[in-house]
Amino acid sequence: MVNKALSSNPPAGEFHITTHASDWLWAVFAIMLLSLLVSLFWTGLGRHRNRIPYQIPIVVLTVSTIAYFSMASDLGFAVILNQRGTRQVWYVRYIQWFINAPLILLGLLIFTNMTVSDILTTLFFSWVLVVAGLVGALVSSQYKWGYYAFGLAALFYLWYRLFAHSLRYPFRVGQNVRSGYWGLGAYVAFIWTLYPICWGLSEGSNTISPTSEMVFYGILDIIAGPLFLLFYILRVSTLQAADLGAASLAAADRGEVEPKGPAPGTAPPASGAPQAPVSGGT
Repeated sequence: MVNKALSSNPPAGEFHITTHASDWLWAVFAIMLLSLLVSLFWTGLGRHRNRIPYQIPIVVLTVSTIAYFSMASDLGFAVILNQRGTRQVWYVRYIQWFINAPLILLGLLIFTNMTVSDILTTLFFSWVLVVAGLVGALVSSQYKWGYYAFGLAALFYLWYRLFAHSLRYPFRVGQNVRSGYWGLGAYVAFIWTLYPICWGLSEGSNTISPTSEMVFYGILDIIAGPLFLLFYILRVSTLQAADLGAASLAAADRGEVEPKGPAPGTAPPASGAPQAPVSGGT
């Protein structure tokens, strides 16, 4: 089937995507859509799939599917002047990341007993990372690198929150949950570190063409999206609901889920033990 997307929606700017890039984007769109359908089907088969860990992949893949449909159709971009000419910059990609990045982080943080306020702060810096990248991409002057620096600072702070600050909070059920958190966290940290490299080569310095940019970002989005979510669901499916310290987000702001048993160092009350009388006024 002939790809007529660029005929219906002509590209703009001196540096723009080609039909080959559009073909690649349609392929990524198909991967995202297929992954979404599989996720919906698998979620519908299981029990207790209404919990947050099982809903995150559905939202992430839905957003990614729409974003790649837009980019494959050559829609959702702006033309920006840089030092070498005018270039297409896809703001729809940043909308995708703005929604998906905090959800992926939330999927990791529910392995911990981190407080709600700490979770929200961590998610906020993921928005700083994405917005700084978007604003920098839309800036024509060299001041774009200032936003690039802000984004890198937010990224480094995210790694501090994930790998250092989280140590302040005990994992609820020991090694199984802990190993899952560290493994998935390291996976995300490595992949997300590659995004600023692609940004610097494409929207930043205009070193690579928009077609190469699409291939680079597309590979990263597949690895950080469907492939990561596959590993994530496989890990979550081995855990009980109670193993996810903040999964229900019902632990208020104490950093711990309400314990089901007696407090440490105390014995459970004996069955049928008499209750202490309640003093009252005469």
